[in-house]
Amino acid sequence: MHDKWTGPDLDSLLGTRSLTRRQVLVTSLATGFALAVQPVAAGTITTSTDGLEAGEVRIPVVDGEIPAYRAMPAKGSHFPVVLVVQEIFGVHEHIKDVCRRFARQGYCAIAPELYARQGDVSQISDWKQIFAEVVNKVPDAQVMSDLDAAAAWAVKSSKGDERKLAITGFCWGGRITWLYAAHNKDLKAGVAWYGRLKGEATELQPKYPLDVVADINAPVLGLYGGKDQGIPLADVEAMRAALKVADKPSEIAVYPEAGHAFLADYRPSYRADDAAAGWAACLAWFSRHGVD
Repeated sequence: MHDKWTGPDLDSLLGTRSLTRRQVLVTSLATGFALAVQPVAAGTITTSTDGLEAGEVRIPVVDGEIPAYRAMPAKGSHFPVVLVVQEIFGVHEHIKDVCRRFARQGYCAIAPELYARQGDVSQISDWKQIFAEVVNKVPDAQVMSDLDAAAAWAVKSSKGDERKLAITGFCWGGRITWLYAAHNKDLKAGVAWYGRLKGEATELQPKYPLDVVADINAPVLGLYGGKDQGIPLADVEAMRAALKVADKPSEIAVYPEAGHAFLADYRPSYRADDAAAGWAACLAWFSRHGVD
């Protein structure tokens, strides 16, 4: 038996003005893949929309609306909800496809464009420029609020089950997954794919997962690559140890031969076996914690 959703509803979110009001720059999602990930691998996975209701939607947030991609079964209701958090490249075709994969498993999957106020990264070809001009300017507080709004919208407007909320994210979104687990008390489970665990604190991004271990509300499964050049195994082991000390029911799995972004089938980093194992582990984790 799950407790009834006690998080912010859509109406209360719309009445909140805790974030600085600013113009939404991105009003619709990118088509295809971001320029920074070209050329796209020939074996890129494309999940059919047959039997699904899938496409762009608009999420009311505290200072307007942001675009999002939503996929869910075409028939039925009260679907478990999974928030899908983008890589640094925004909500491009790969993230949309991940949503469709979840929808085929019976989920209402929503990927809000969390850079909507800062800029359109899909048209930037240099990943360093993406960080400098957009990613580093995205406040964590804004992200948490937008994810709350997406979850509330899923329940009120998109046939989502208020008792079954999960989150998963990749790279930049992996870090956000850990932070959101410490933010939302109604979250039931999270899966963080190769998200950074420590880093330099800034005014807009003041904390990293290692800083919020004691506050984590829901069990999180961290999926990491043993050969990830950007996330040292020492950080992964530090996170594992911190979770144990805090007595949190979270776990970390390391795929020894995988590097960063091993689920990203559109990039050279893709490792089919590890990706399949990670995806199965993700679904099993959600099921284990009542989000299926």
